[in-house]
Amino acid sequence: MRLQLVPCRVIVAAGNNLAAAYESILQRIFSGPANLAVHRSSKMNAIRHFPLVLWFLSSGVFSSHGLTGNVSSTRPAVVNVGAIFSFDSTIGRVAKIAIQEAVKDVNSNSTLLPGTKLVVKMRTSNCSGFVGMVGALQLMETETVAVIGPQSSVVAHTISHVANELQVPLLSFAATDPTLSSLQFPYFVRTTRSDSYQMTAIAEMVDYYGWKDVIVVFLDDDYGRNGVSALDDAIAARRGRISYKAGIPPAPGVNRTDIIDILIKVAVMESRVIVLHAYPDVGFMVFSVAQYLGMMGDGYVWIATDWLSSVLDSSSPLPPENMDSMQGVLVLRQHTPDSDRKRSFLSRWNKLNGGSLGLHSYGLYAYDTVWLVAHAINSFFEEGGRISFSSDPNLRFVQGSTLHLEELKIFDGGPLLLKKILESNFVGLTGPVKFNSDKSLVFPAYDIINVIGTGFRVIGHWSNYSGLSTVPPETLYSRPPNRSSANQQLFGVVWPGETVIKPRGWVFPNNGKQLKIAVPRRVGYREFVSQVPGTSTFKGFCIDVFTAAVNLLPYAVPYQFIAFGDGHENPSYSELVELISAGVFDGAVGDITIVTNRTKTVDFTQPYVSSGLVVVAPFRKLNTGAWAFLRPFSGLMWGVTAAFFLLVGIVVWILEHRTNDEFRGPPKQQLITILWFSLSTLFFAHRESTASALGRVVLIIWLFVVLIINSSYTASLTSILTVQQLYSPIKGIESLKESDEPIGYQVGSFAENYLIEEIGIPKSRLVSLGTPEEYATNLLSGPKKGGVAAVVDELPYVELFLSSQCKFRIVGQEFTKSGWGFAFPRDSALAVDLSTAILALSENGDLQRIHDKWLTKSTCSSDNAEIDSDRLHLKSFSGLFLLCGITCFIALLIYFLQIMHKFREAARAGRIANEGPGSSRSRSLQTLLSLMDAKADPSRRDSKRRKIEISLSDGIDFGKDPDGRQ
Repeated sequence: MRLQLVPCRVIVAAGNNLAAAYESILQRIFSGPANLAVHRSSKMNAIRHFPLVLWFLSSGVFSSHGLTGNVSSTRPAVVNVGAIFSFDSTIGRVAKIAIQEAVKDVNSNSTLLPGTKLVVKMRTSNCSGFVGMVGALQLMETETVAVIGPQSSVVAHTISHVANELQVPLLSFAATDPTLSSLQFPYFVRTTRSDSYQMTAIAEMVDYYGWKDVIVVFLDDDYGRNGVSALDDAIAARRGRISYKAGIPPAPGVNRTDIIDILIKVAVMESRVIVLHAYPDVGFMVFSVAQYLGMMGDGYVWIATDWLSSVLDSSSPLPPENMDSMQGVLVLRQHTPDSDRKRSFLSRWNKLNGGSLGLHSYGLYAYDTVWLVAHAINSFFEEGGRISFSSDPNLRFVQGSTLHLEELKIFDGGPLLLKKILESNFVGLTGPVKFNSDKSLVFPAYDIINVIGTGFRVIGHWSNYSGLSTVPPETLYSRPPNRSSANQQLFGVVWPGETVIKPRGWVFPNNGKQLKIAVPRRVGYREFVSQVPGTSTFKGFCIDVFTAAVNLLPYAVPYQFIAFGDGHENPSYSELVELISAGVFDGAVGDITIVTNRTKTVDFTQPYVSSGLVVVAPFRKLNTGAWAFLRPFSGLMWGVTAAFFLLVGIVVWILEHRTNDEFRGPPKQQLITILWFSLSTLFFAHRESTASALGRVVLIIWLFVVLIINSSYTASLTSILTVQQLYSPIKGIESLKESDEPIGYQVGSFAENYLIEEIGIPKSRLVSLGTPEEYATNLLSGPKKGGVAAVVDELPYVELFLSSQCKFRIVGQEFTKSGWGFAFPRDSALAVDLSTAILALSENGDLQRIHDKWLTKSTCSSDNAEIDSDRLHLKSFSGLFLLCGITCFIALLIYFLQIMHKFREAARAGRIANEGPGSSRSRSLQTLLSLMDAKADPSRRDSKRRKIEISLSDGIDFGKDPDGRQ
């Protein structure tokens, strides 16, 4: 029986029978299906080859041959992994040795990849995208399951497309471009830190030192541009900005002259905080040129990304000329926690290189990347994964090409291996190797280094967990995160120029340009600011304050004043502020009020004048006249006082009528007694004495009330007769709001919007006025003659207006609180320094002297007049009257209870029924009135008095009895 075989693709998998596997191996041995039948002429020939087939199956020697339909067993003898990076570079020289050592350690570990040897095939990219692409294609032809690298972000962008197509994971230990982490490259896995974290660290450093403007010098390729973009976002999130971006051409032909041209442009900029993001060869050239141009001296700040720390760690000590050119530079280095394993590997590293080549963080990440691949492949096999490749249908159209692209195969197990890579979790030389949801390593952190002398020192750390700190980040992970400003700390820095004083971070640009400072051209109140006729200069209170403040700054400020407004009416100050935020002006000096809406778009200095809105209204003098004595009390106060005088007289009469002869007699006499008694208490001249206890209580309380009223009346009348009194129908902003009369305001002032939006006054009631003369004319005319009832303006203007206009006064209280300041663009460092200068002017008295020079001009006599001196109103004495009223009520209540008690006693005695004819009710009423009018029995009163006298005499002479006997 002849064995019939046909050409076919066979993939060895679980459950395939031995005959199929045998057929596949025979097909490999005899170089293809076309020649298979020729070499198997009989069944015995096939059986003779069977032991050889079993040896091939057990050894897995065909796991790396690249034929269509290639297969391997579950645990092949060899697993191919590629590595592509630039061998002759700062990172590549260290990474090559680290990868080789990691492969040795993995293959010597019996628990990891048992029975399988990890083979890493290396290709150099020379930091070229094209060479990197060629190297990647060469690796893909050898059935590579993963590629370590590339080192360059530019190369990574290129070959990531190949990795996506062939489903081969790309694990880069040095490509830090943040955009490589996007969904565009699912098979790209970064095994180092993304530049997004490094740029966040730089932004937090800039914010920590209080700088707002930054200049970036960068290599203009994918690595540089995308890193700068991340820095721009991070700084903007902290209210800073990159004021200038200086790109360096990535071409290898860049020379010193090109760098000089670039840095000359940087030197004339305002910011002195420069971030350098480049490669080592270009970076050192930049530092050398910067030193040549004097840009490494006092006042400059240089921050280098981790390219410099890689050189310092691997090539230290550097040549003296390099170290001299970067003194005081701050450098970032990827932080790797200290551990016994790391120290052991460093000792081993020094023995390998004899100390000629140091180990930087990228070398550590390269070492851990090999272990990451090994762990992932091991998990891949444990989950039943098998290494198999299939043709890429997208490459069918290139068959027959001399490039042999059809040899590129899709790794069928790529998705599973990628999944295992991202699920890896172990501790390497760099610390925990674990990925978060966005495929980034957990716990990103950086060391912050200060280059000093012939070396450097660590001044602190940055971590995404707790920000800037002076302790290692791993010690903070066990504590709650604390990003408060008080918790952000770094050690002292030796800055360029060998100074320990923190640089200001900016200067005025040395480009021949002056700051364009806008000055409003006022029509009225020119004492504050005005343009000198026929010139471009300005004068006034605000100008003098600004000039004095600028003179106190420790640096020169080149500026020129530019008039804002047409000179016919006051300009809009809100429009002026908008032009500053739009960049038309670099600042504004003048009587600019600091209000909430304006602070949202510009920054103001410390206020140099206190301000607020007040109401100005005309007034008239109140003459004393013949009836001036009535003015201390309001009409209601007079009425209530008179009523209480009468009420107290009646109450005392009721309480004293039965027991006191002075309150008895004919009705006419009793009425006169009531009136005389009550009125005489005003002068404490009442002759009648009170006999009852209740009457005395009422009288005491009333005399206290009379004392207060009398004293208040005397004081108020004295003020009326000796102090000039003024009167205005407008009492303040509330009375003005309730009326419907027109209100004046100054053109260009924020008062218009405030009255409309905050107070709720209709715009139709508002009248714009431009000059003090218009104020006076409209106030004197009044609403009936087309004028205004009052003017609402800021206090400094009003004070200057009233210094020469004596017919008007401020009524009510100041109802807003604000101030005047100089306006500058957001985050302007000049605004901060000028605020400090204004405070100094206030402390040394110069600000007051400038104020007196321009604004102290009063021609009105100081008569200490007050608008509508407060009259004494009832509410001021309501408590006293209430106390007196309650006392009277209680006394009357007790009195009537006593009368009712006597009335009930008379009823029980039968006196009411025997008094004569008439109805019972009328007789009872007559009896009650007679009891109230009847005089109390004097004998009973005398008896009580004698008892009291006897008790007193007993207390004086204890030797006598009540009858006087011894």
